[in-house]
Amino acid sequence: MIQEINTEQYHALDKTGPMLVEFYSKTCGPCKMLSFVLKDIDKIKSDFKVFIIDFDENKDLKEQLRVKGFPTMLFMKDGKEMNRLTGLKQKPAIIKEIEALG
Repeated sequence: MIQEINTEQYHALDKTGPMLVEFYSKTCGPCKMLSFVLKDIDKIKSDFKVFIIDFDENKDLKEQLRVKGFPTMLFMKDGKEMNRLTGLKQKPAIIKEIEALG
């Protein structure tokens, strides 16, 4: 399930279990390409939570989570960051990180 959220919604999230939080920018070419990869992964792992956050519109959250560029994917479990990938990544690398979350 891919859902776009903002800072307020992020803080209100039930962070139980594994999830992917991706920071993107509407003007970023690699971010647009990554969105297709994430949609493809969503078809395979439809029960996995994916949240996308606009980098430019959520600067406080970006700074709080120490996100410096985009796209940045945070792989989280029970609210704790387990790993992060920056830049455009291919589907196998992302699936490997998702599966490592358990």
